[in-house]
Amino acid sequence: MSRGRLAAAGLTAAGLLAAAACGPAGGDGDGSGDADAAGGASEFSVLSAVEAPYTRDALDVMAADQCAAENEALPLANSTVPQADVTTRASLLASQDALPVLFPASSESVRPDGDLVEGGLVVDYEEVLTELGIMDDLLPSAVSAIKKAYDGRLATLPFQFNIEGIFYNKQIFAEQGIEVPTTFGDLLAVSQQLQDAGIQPFSVAGATGWPATRWISTYLFRDVGPDAMEKVRDGEAKLTDPEYVAAAQAIADMGAAGFFGEGVGSIDYDTSRNQFATGEVAMMYGLTSLLSNFNDPAQTPIGSENVGLMSFPEVEGGAGSIEQFPANAGTPMAMSAKLYDDEVGAWLTCITANYGSALLADQGGISGFVVSEPVADVPPLTQDVQTLMESATDGVLWFEALFDEKSRDVAKFGVAQLITGDLSPADYMASVQESLDAAG
Repeated sequence: MSRGRLAAAGLTAAGLLAAAACGPAGGDGDGSGDADAAGGASEFSVLSAVEAPYTRDALDVMAADQCAAENEALPLANSTVPQADVTTRASLLASQDALPVLFPASSESVRPDGDLVEGGLVVDYEEVLTELGIMDDLLPSAVSAIKKAYDGRLATLPFQFNIEGIFYNKQIFAEQGIEVPTTFGDLLAVSQQLQDAGIQPFSVAGATGWPATRWISTYLFRDVGPDAMEKVRDGEAKLTDPEYVAAAQAIADMGAAGFFGEGVGSIDYDTSRNQFATGEVAMMYGLTSLLSNFNDPAQTPIGSENVGLMSFPEVEGGAGSIEQFPANAGTPMAMSAKLYDDEVGAWLTCITANYGSALLADQGGISGFVVSEPVADVPPLTQDVQTLMESATDGVLWFEALFDEKSRDVAKFGVAQLITGDLSPADYMASVQESLDAAG
């Protein structure tokens, strides 16, 4: 790829220019990438959040092993910034023409109409990876999820990649003679069977909000189809349409039946996880980021061998598929267009080929990269999740993914009332739609 085609077009975006007046931000180093005389990078500089060490730790391991040759040619240089300052730092560095090679950016800045994209400051990953011949190193479900979240643009690499589903207690299922349900009707029947046996079917974190709204959106993806929320964003549908209200009604009915237990509005995500991990409930909706918790015996008295993950069941007659997992790739990591050259391309090639295996082997983590080399002693639960991720044909979003911040809050803070019956499905969906309409 020619450097000219990737060169920065100048700091024309008002938001980036304004950031220059803010002065230097704090952190461990400035995160900027020094350019050599020819305009390329003099080091493979990576800026990441202090609170998210996974990527930089994996890169450190790879720099000493799989990517040693690339590291010798272009040394890895990690720097950090507090999570709360991530977007401010990126904007500041962009305004100073001092972006590192790889850096976290705000979601808005890396969409097709975002400041960093319109300013020509970041590479087009899809174009670069295609020219390098390494697109197949990314899981199709990860690519799909990222492009859906960023208006068709491959805005980040899947250093973090979570799929979502329903964790279930294998021992309880076996004792009750329950098979993993594949339809929503079956899920309701299983829930009733468990409740009749004196076992609470689910825990849901109504106080946290998003674990409860996921029930609505995933039902929509199974019923209306994987583009259900994109239709709302594009003005082709409204949350007040009958088929959308029906999703909220289905979840409200589960609450009315007692399937989510009592005190939904006071339960946060950690409490919900603990209720499941101690065997108080049979199931919970969650992200695969919980693997580290469930693989830890101290945090999971029921034992990781008794934890399973199922895809959200299909809605009978719906347009969606059980193979479509809600997924996300964490904070977007963008790459500087100005610093991209052949040596950076070599690093990128090495990362896509080896990151999946390195993260799994060294941290037991799962990314959106293909695991290219076999890894020994992988916990069975992690193996099961890997299989699900590799079988996924498409990634779908989540309820609030395309909402503005205020509408996200309206959705999250009102959903507990929906489940407890204090807010009707029609009124709940109308409140969120009203907020979306106000945001334009």
